[in-house]
Amino acid sequence: MAQPRTTFAKRQRERAKQEKKEEKARRRAERRELRQDRPDREDDVDPDIADIVPGPQPPIEDL
Repeated sequence: MAQPRTTFAKRQRERAKQEKKEEKARRRAERRELRQDRPDREDDVDPDIADIVPGPQPPIEDL
């Protein structure tokens, strides 16, 4: 009688694996769409550091 229980458990594992695979494909497609909608960066400048001025910084009291 152990055979049906093993088969059912295997079916559950395979179904969970298939659902995970489908969810991963959906996330990839969503990221692909977001990447296409995003404008291209100009001059390969990182937007996080675009406004940073190199060199000594003004004292905190002056800000």
